[in-house]
Amino acid sequence: MATTHGKGGKVFLDSNQIAEVSAFTLNRSADVAESTACGDQAASFMVGITRGDGSITCHWDATDSTGQEALAVGSLITLKLYPEGDSTGDVEYSMSAWITSESISVAMADIVSREYAFSVDGVVTQGTVA
Repeated sequence: MATTHGKGGKVFLDSNQIAEVSAFTLNRSADVAESTACGDQAASFMVGITRGDGSITCHWDATDSTGQEALAVGSLITLKLYPEGDSTGDVEYSMSAWITSESISVAMADIVSREYAFSVDGVVTQGTVA
């Protein structure tokens, strides 16, 4: 079984890599409606609308003008997530997404961090880096 270490992960806003990313998540789901009718012997279902959301956590970098500073709450962005890196053949998830929130965390004994939440607008495309 092959595993991948998170250290290779990258996040891009358009063609700009977001600096100091320490973690990201992508959640994908589909609405399911029951289509069972009277007389059926077992339940059946139909897939409806798909959706996605997630988060990006970064060490604060106020100089990252084309990355962190461009993730304004309420903005629609083009986002690319690379769980294993961005080399040829690596998995790539691309999407349009709305930035829905930003949280800033400051602790005396820790690095200042930002967390951005996003909601996917449309479909998440899974492919490989060319």
